[in-house]
Amino acid sequence: MQRNALVLVAALALLACGGTRPHDGTTHAPPPQEGVDAGTTGTTGAGPSVTTTARRESAHEIPDAATWRSLAARPTSSSVARTEVVKFLVDLHDDRRIWFVDTERWEIHYFFARDRLARAGEPVEDHLAFNTTEYRTEGRRFEMGSVVHYLDSDLWALELVSGDTLSGPRIVTLYRQIAAALWTGDRLRFRAISPVHEQSLASVAGQIPTVTTEEVFEGIEYEPLTNGTAFGTLRVVHGALDLASVRPDQILVLEQLPDEIPVVAGVISAQLQAPLGHIAVLCSTRQTPNMGLRTALTDDTITALDGQLVALTIAPQEWTLRSASRAEAEAAWATRRPSAPLVPQVEAGETRLRPLSDLRLGDAHTVGAKAAQLGEAASLDGILTPGGFAIPFHYYLAHLERAGITSTIAPMMGAPTFQSDGQARDVALADLRARIEAAPTDPALVREIRTRIQSTSRDARWIFRSSTNAEDLPGFTGAGLYRSIVVPAHATDDQIATAIRQVWSSVWLLGAFEERDWYRVQHDRVAMGILAEPFVDGAFANGVAITANPFFQGRPGYFINAQALGGSVTGATGDEVPEQHLIYTYMETPEYELLSRSSRTGGAQLLTELDLLHLSNTLTVLEDHFTRERDWLTREWPGSDANACDVEFLVAGADRHIVILQVRPYTVHWGEGQLLE
Repeated sequence: MQRNALVLVAALALLACGGTRPHDGTTHAPPPQEGVDAGTTGTTGAGPSVTTTARRESAHEIPDAATWRSLAARPTSSSVARTEVVKFLVDLHDDRRIWFVDTERWEIHYFFARDRLARAGEPVEDHLAFNTTEYRTEGRRFEMGSVVHYLDSDLWALELVSGDTLSGPRIVTLYRQIAAALWTGDRLRFRAISPVHEQSLASVAGQIPTVTTEEVFEGIEYEPLTNGTAFGTLRVVHGALDLASVRPDQILVLEQLPDEIPVVAGVISAQLQAPLGHIAVLCSTRQTPNMGLRTALTDDTITALDGQLVALTIAPQEWTLRSASRAEAEAAWATRRPSAPLVPQVEAGETRLRPLSDLRLGDAHTVGAKAAQLGEAASLDGILTPGGFAIPFHYYLAHLERAGITSTIAPMMGAPTFQSDGQARDVALADLRARIEAAPTDPALVREIRTRIQSTSRDARWIFRSSTNAEDLPGFTGAGLYRSIVVPAHATDDQIATAIRQVWSSVWLLGAFEERDWYRVQHDRVAMGILAEPFVDGAFANGVAITANPFFQGRPGYFINAQALGGSVTGATGDEVPEQHLIYTYMETPEYELLSRSSRTGGAQLLTELDLLHLSNTLTVLEDHFTRERDWLTREWPGSDANACDVEFLVAGADRHIVILQVRPYTVHWGEGQLLE
């Protein structure tokens, strides 16, 4: 993958030192006398400061909480919220002397080593050489890592960067030395964050206390998903959410996660969310502040402000909630909604049922973005898809016209009660969907579809997937807004016809309508195509990937959520947790960090290291190609700021091959402390 050279150098530095953003490279004044503080105070980017006392530049031990506070940082690029971190270096050429460093000031180990620990006859190598030597060779001078305090669960962990190849016996020695120098050392446990670490520990099993990824994840209380500040009326919702009662100026506190959610000001869920699930992706695309908080329904701050106008701020480490004035709320609301209407492109003249392999991006005007973008992906070397064919817009539009429905849509939307009353709007849209589903489908179309299915894979189930000109587009993802319907093997004409009408009618689902309305999408220009695909044989895992690292721009990578088949990544609810990985892509060989294990595998890892390598290669092909095609996407959807791809996939078969189900543009929004500076 082609990368900007400056970004690559900075990113390599960050991996090797586990930093959160590049240091400015300035050489500071000589260090203060040992044991004397540096005379500065500081705060971290989000949430409260770790300390209000003077900062220390470094220490050789941490004998108490005050020393810890003088060194610790709360990094905004952490994949887990509410953490405190102190980085350390052990100098093997100085009798294994420990240096715990001011982690707010020295966010990257390398710069501390270069500016503080270089000495005559033994300079610290240049950055790239330092990374290779100090993390991947036995002859390294330094052993480096972090002590992490997970505040929600009060866990203390010693962690290495994901690519560190330190052997098991050396990990044991390092752990014991750090634990002896830490006042909470009797509670310190080693956390393996990658397969490399797990392999190293295998030879020394039981010699040091460890903490698993599952234990860390189980202790999480607060999960920031989309950062930002929202103004709205706080509404605590017990039980299921009535979508028709939702307004754009509400901040919802949800006991249960719905499958879809209309435009709202903010979301707090009492369940932790799948980071790449439909709700999380919708909120990210809309830039709607969104968080999970296990105590949301009992938190005193939330319950006290229920029904009031509030300001909710979600940040990587903390959240805040306060009363707000009408003036500041209205000023914020005015900036959220697009000012100009969006007019979807539609060409109704295409009548062919075209194979997926024939479709390209330019066909989005006839078959929808989902089908066109997957067809584009299918044309790339090494990319496997389920195949299938697309039913163009023509048949949806003709169905509405033939049933006398087209002429009724504008009067329905123009009715005063439809515009002002959410319940009335819900009823009217339900009636419209019923009329679409009751009208007979063109029998010639049904016969042609059945013939295509029988000639392709008659013994398989098929899925009819929505593919509109108002979803899967830059700036308007529309994740989960429309229906996909499964058709059984050997489906009858009636089953095929019913499935087609159900997909068509989903244009007028309440959530889809409300989403489009907020973004000023012209409803009468929305058209529904269908991507018909056979089910993939032998699939055992499904997943979603973002071709960017959402936690930190300076450490390029891919963020993966995967789940065992039978569970859902995009619609996970309750206590279901997907397996989550970060694949760092800026080294010659990708490196992997495991963030959580699947709740459906009994602790076993779902995706192997070889699976992740194959997935990384596949994502690189897609990212490279669709990056080059981004000019086309911007022309089609002006104002797009997409900077990554959102990819849905399956892992299938005895050879564990990757099957791509969907590719669409995605925008990652990095905040302060997460940007490459």
